Amino acid sequence: MQINELLDAYKSANKYSQDKQIAHDLQISTQKLSDIRKGRRYLTEKEALLLADKVGADKEIVLIQLAADKCKTVEGQQAWANIAKKFESLGISRISMALASVGLVGFGSGEPLSQCVLSILC
Repeated sequence: MQINELLDAYKSANKYSQDKQIAHDLQISTQKLSDIRKGRRYLTEKEALLLADKVGADKEIVLIQLAADKCKTVEGQQAWANIAKKFESLGISRISMALASVGLVGFGSGEPLSQCVLSILC
């Protein structure tokens, strides 16, 4: 879910007519929210997770999208988009199991954490 789509979903779920109502809920200025919509600024993780929680969006996907939005290169943005696609195609239960495996065995295996995660996801 794109960040602007997340903002729109939150606006719709609360039957808001103006972005300033979202800004009030997030305790940010309307200017910051306008800059977020235009891609000049970004939601914090806390703000993004609050919105995701309120609209029932997948929090992991929202955080991936947030990271993608912050990425400055086309190559980086494409990599984040590919990560999101892989994540969605695997399903939440498999990702949760993968992350649990990393937590249980990744730290004691002698492998760098990134290798443990990649071996589980790929």
